[in-house]
Amino acid sequence: MGTNNIFFLEVIEWFDDTGKELVHRIPEQGSGEIKYGAQLTVRESQAGVFFYKGKAVEAFGPGRHTLKTANIPLLTKMVSLPWGMTSPLRAEVYMVNMKVFTNLKWGTRDPVAFRDDELGLIRLRAFGIFNFQVVQPVLFINSLVGTQGVFTTEAVEAYLNRVIVSRFNDFMGESIDTILNLPAKYDELSGSLADRLEKEFSYFGLSLQNIYINSITPPPEVQSAIDDRSRMGLFQDLDKLTRMKAAMALEKASESEGGAGAGMGTGLGLMMPAMFSQYFAKQGNRTATPVSGGEAPACPECHQAVDVDAKFCPHCGHQLLVFQKCEKCGKNLSPHARFCSRCGHPVADTAKEKVCPKCGAENLGGAVYCNQCGEKY
Repeated sequence: MGTNNIFFLEVIEWFDDTGKELVHRIPEQGSGEIKYGAQLTVRESQAGVFFYKGKAVEAFGPGRHTLKTANIPLLTKMVSLPWGMTSPLRAEVYMVNMKVFTNLKWGTRDPVAFRDDELGLIRLRAFGIFNFQVVQPVLFINSLVGTQGVFTTEAVEAYLNRVIVSRFNDFMGESIDTILNLPAKYDELSGSLADRLEKEFSYFGLSLQNIYINSITPPPEVQSAIDDRSRMGLFQDLDKLTRMKAAMALEKASESEGGAGAGMGTGLGLMMPAMFSQYFAKQGNRTATPVSGGEAPACPECHQAVDVDAKFCPHCGHQLLVFQKCEKCGKNLSPHARFCSRCGHPVADTAKEKVCPKCGAENLGGAVYCNQCGEKY
């Protein structure tokens, strides 16, 4: 405000240097003795509300305005002698910033529980931004600002955030079935949420210009579960995948040459029964198919009945397709084995390779079946 000399009229104007002030009162401390004929200048992005004798007398738009009070220079001071030279005709001007305030943040402070149709009960966090504008200055001052000298966006942002989150929680509970469909509905959710909030904002003379939802996310553990579920969808039959990988590993090891390859082949030969035991255990309740003209075949290890075409025993995982047996204890040996896995007896290195008459593949001299086509010698 201009000079407060008792002989001169005031020139009242206000500039927002911070860009965050919603309302600025003149004078900031207490009330003033605004004189008759004071000039009020209001900018295009502002509105001026004149309070006189404790009441809102008038709201002024852009332009220069003359304020009319009973405070007449010099004469008012003489009349105010009984009040200690202080005029009882108090007045103040509230300058309201009418621009659109943007990039104000809203978000859930704590995760909110929702019932998801696919994932069950989960907790979600939501974050976004919103823009608003003062459209009814007098209502805004009387309902929110009160008698504060300066009222900034920080003072109202926290309250509006709680209003937005409250309505958002209600809206989510009514309209969302599963969070898996949320990314395609952000625009729709923002529009519907804005319609619900418009009435809440209007109670205080505000208008919600825009509201945006930036993210709706579950806690990290739920995100991890969703990632696991997406990986599971890549494989419809994990048993087939496991068997395929095991077969590929065995084939690669059997093709290796030298001590390292032989050692790997031996290790895989010992591991394969255990790897397949769980899968074949599921088939254990099937009745073995009898050999024509005889009894059902039995596993030489556990003596349980097995299918005729079984490669491994479904009860103990024992290998039924024999390539070579230990000369000492009769234990089945894997291809290229150097020692027996049961008794440690060395396999003769001088065994000549045997050529399969069916496919021509080379096999160990003690092999009973071809390791490529399964032909029996």
